[in-house]
Amino acid sequence: MVLGQRRLAVIDLSDRSNQPMVDRELGLALVFNGAIYNYRELRRDLQDKGYRFFSEGDTEVILKAYAEWGERCVEQLVGMFAFAIWDIRRHTLFMARDRLGIKPLYYSRCGGNCFRFASNTQALLEACDVNTEIDPVALHHQLTLHAVIPAPRTILKGIRKLPPASTLTIDLRGQEQTRCYWHPRATRPAQPRDEREWLETIHDGLVRAVKRRLDIADVPVGVLLSGGLDSSLLVALAAEAGAQDLLTFSVGFEDQPEEKGSEFEYSDQVVARYGTRHHRHLIPNDEVMRRLPEAITCMAEPMVGQDAVAFFLLAERVSQVVKVVQSGQGADEVFGGYFWYPLMDAETGSDLDRFRRHYFDRDHEEYLETVAPPYHGPDYTAAAVAEQLSLRDADEFLDRVLRFDVTTLIVDDPVKRVDNMTMAWGLEARVPFLDHELVELALSMPPHLKLRDGGKTVLKKIARGRLPDAVIDRPKGYFPMPALKYVRGEFLQFMADTVNSQACRERGLFQRTYVDRLLADPEAYFTRLQGSKLWHLALLELWLQLNVDALQH
Repeated sequence: MVLGQRRLAVIDLSDRSNQPMVDRELGLALVFNGAIYNYRELRRDLQDKGYRFFSEGDTEVILKAYAEWGERCVEQLVGMFAFAIWDIRRHTLFMARDRLGIKPLYYSRCGGNCFRFASNTQALLEACDVNTEIDPVALHHQLTLHAVIPAPRTILKGIRKLPPASTLTIDLRGQEQTRCYWHPRATRPAQPRDEREWLETIHDGLVRAVKRRLDIADVPVGVLLSGGLDSSLLVALAAEAGAQDLLTFSVGFEDQPEEKGSEFEYSDQVVARYGTRHHRHLIPNDEVMRRLPEAITCMAEPMVGQDAVAFFLLAERVSQVVKVVQSGQGADEVFGGYFWYPLMDAETGSDLDRFRRHYFDRDHEEYLETVAPPYHGPDYTAAAVAEQLSLRDADEFLDRVLRFDVTTLIVDDPVKRVDNMTMAWGLEARVPFLDHELVELALSMPPHLKLRDGGKTVLKKIARGRLPDAVIDRPKGYFPMPALKYVRGEFLQFMADTVNSQACRERGLFQRTYVDRLLADPEAYFTRLQGSKLWHLALLELWLQLNVDALQH
């Protein structure tokens, strides 16, 4: 057994919390990525039970918790985490991932009893003996479900990932045991609440989530301030929780004739109201295109969200000032902020039909036109989505959709994207809207209280009086990335070069007639979520070239 760790020191900066952490007395060794926000309370409980501590951080608390509660230790933890514990005496490996999958955990089996795990796929691919064939089920998800490949699959047959809210125990014979330890309910509480009570309860939960992520650090904690409602509300709640001299960070890009490249006009208003120490970063478009391949090499899996490079470039600059930031990911999924939710809700038919009409990037028939015949098969995505939407303990259709979003879709899209792009620079991103206790509370809330007035109704009401009205009432925006939003010019040439490359043609993943159709009129082919279908192909191909081909040759 060999364990390795590159530590980002945030809690207990001394050498005593270095990893791998070995407790000789307990016969346990640990590697850990993340933060445990209730570690101080757990430490006191464990001390009362007779455990002695040699460090002051959250890492050792996990070791002692495992010694006390075994695999059920994860149920005691509040935070984001992926960790592995080697039991020296029993010769077993125990791995766990947090409830919302904020922290990643990949693994591979290669030859005999070889088992490897890591925080990203690139580390596993360095071994050169990983099966890098394309997984046809994962490919179907990649190109139809907005690049979301639900765990345990990845795009490569030889690499798997531990699902959120799961543990995996493996012994020297290679026998595995997996357990899911969290099943959130989306049902109304036994004691009904009126709207005022919901507002008060959600507000209290938000303040608690923000304060947890401010207080548990031995370094300053900043906020990524986009100028949208979610990140602006984090600043307001941080001030309410007692934060002083708060550091905030915004990024903007060059304008295009059709669109402004920054949201500084909104973020500046929040900065002025709360007197934060603000850092503005304006990035030229030529840097976006020049750095795009570099950002793709930091993606553990192919991600089509065009704001990935924005987070990558912002994180590079922010990491020079702080090690930890709070980010607004999860608010739209938890509180119903996306435009497609009311469209789905107004539909008729089965849950699957109502969902796919407004979310699937390609229907199955178009998917068969997209990829070469060796990758054809049944409609894997429809089957997977139908299964998720049929799970018990959800009262209404939108309850089922929002639970699916926060437990599956968000994990392998925005959350993974932000974690990858920030950790590439040694920057830890904390996501208060995905505090599992807050998520449980929000899932029990009637959907109509979330979706009124364009979505996120409850957050807008909480924000009123805490934020400028202009920030609350503005149309919902997305990270402005003009250089990558419009499928033309340098960006179009970049994509055309990728899908026309010799590597792409030799790989034979896509059908050339479909590729040529997209190239002939690229701005005519967008998904239901307004993503470029050409970009989806180019991104996947370039990810394979930069992360698989380059490491395997």
